[in-house]
Amino acid sequence: MYINEKILVAKDGDDEFYIIPKMANRHGIIAGGTGSGKTVTLKVLAESFSDIGVPVFLADVKGDLAGTCIVGENTEDMKSRIEKFELNKYNFNYKKYPVEFYDIDRKNGLPVRTTVSEFGPVLFSHILSLNQVQSDLLSVIFKIADDQGLLLLDLKDLKKVLQYVIDNSKELSVEYGNISKVSVQSINRALVALESEGIEYLFGEPDLKISDLIKTDISGQGFINILDSQTLMLKPRVYSAFMLWLLSELYEEMPEVGDLDKPKIVFFFDEAHLLFNDSSKVLIKKIEQMAKLIRSKGIGLYFITQDPNDIPDTILQQLGNKIQHVFRAYTSKDKKNLKAIVDSFRENPSLDLEEIIGNLGKGEAVVSLLDENGIPNIVRKANILPPQSKMGTIDDVTRNNVIKSSMLYTKYNQDIDRESAYEILTKELEDRMKTINDNENYNKTVNKKTTKNNSATSKAIKNVLKSSSSSIGRELARSVASGVFGNNTYAKNVAGNIGSSLFRNIFGTLSK
Repeated sequence: MYINEKILVAKDGDDEFYIIPKMANRHGIIAGGTGSGKTVTLKVLAESFSDIGVPVFLADVKGDLAGTCIVGENTEDMKSRIEKFELNKYNFNYKKYPVEFYDIDRKNGLPVRTTVSEFGPVLFSHILSLNQVQSDLLSVIFKIADDQGLLLLDLKDLKKVLQYVIDNSKELSVEYGNISKVSVQSINRALVALESEGIEYLFGEPDLKISDLIKTDISGQGFINILDSQTLMLKPRVYSAFMLWLLSELYEEMPEVGDLDKPKIVFFFDEAHLLFNDSSKVLIKKIEQMAKLIRSKGIGLYFITQDPNDIPDTILQQLGNKIQHVFRAYTSKDKKNLKAIVDSFRENPSLDLEEIIGNLGKGEAVVSLLDENGIPNIVRKANILPPQSKMGTIDDVTRNNVIKSSMLYTKYNQDIDRESAYEILTKELEDRMKTINDNENYNKTVNKKTTKNNSATSKAIKNVLKSSSSSIGRELARSVASGVFGNNTYAKNVAGNIGSSLFRNIFGTLSK
């Protein structure tokens, strides 16, 4: 709730716990075990940011955040909580919030797309679980595509470029260094395996524009952008890679604005441990850098996780606003983690924090928020306020009405498939095949004509030989007979007939 230009988050008797809007971009964390109330806390924060005109982006892991688009219900539990917290004096009222639903699988929200090029080789290496050699090679392949004007928009583009690199590895190795066909084939296999998880829906156009997430409705409330993640949680690599891409886009596209009175957008990372599981050192370093620098762009980051120790220390130390729900320590490792959690707070000598955190009830938390000077307040126990919108799932009709009434529906609903690497390389291959076929047909025609001409020439020669053989033989024999028999006409005629017959036999054999 927005009270006196501050966000009221929790209460403990007369003690009130506020997030200062100016300090909201100093990031934060919501932690606690399953069933401890983290989702309610997330929802309360999202509503409060919306109330002050700050849009948020969050993942709906269980489906129960969807009710944000519906007015809250005055249940017996809510009545008791309103009375307990004396919320009527703050003019607490049930209401709905402006919501945009998104869904990578395109079933429960607007399609969410990005291009392969925008996603980049680093996140692809993460999502494909590539080793360092394969990751370096994938970066080279992206460079080849860029140098040769091969747009990488969807997965079929990337697969086509991988095949192109395999087919031309020898030539490409001269300019780009050694390109192992085996390594490229391994990348291709990993890509094909990932397709079975439905990842192809993430890539294509029109791609999601960050500016469409940063908007308010006509009353000035910030939109609550909800990514349906119920099935996405079954594909943790896809979920983590997408969330990291979105964070990266915010970081790269948003300009530097310095310290603002309130954030331009707040970004919630639910199941935050998935962002760091099996991530490369390069990727974790990039997340650390963004967490440190992104607040100057007016962006607040809030991590939601069961165990804060799942988040690297270099990032954890950037999170100024802390809300810790129950953490039960059963094993020696749990006890060690609990001590680390306690040590991360500014000490309160009057509290046995280990004892309190291990025995918090649902909706209870220990809280330490930044004051006006950015200094963490002493940690104290508190009760999180209830949300004003409905807590729970919604039916398909309600969801579809929200989706189709969105101003973004016509913009993102239809796929666009413009000419890119796949079409360019396919056309080149077709042109080469056509040239080869044309050359083969030409050679066949030339050979056929040559054979026909040779046959005609041979036949003519044969005829000449046959027709000439008699006269040549006759004259030759008559000349020989004249030398032998002189002017004996009879002898010369006999010799001529014999010579003609002999030459016809000889040339007849040659002309066959």
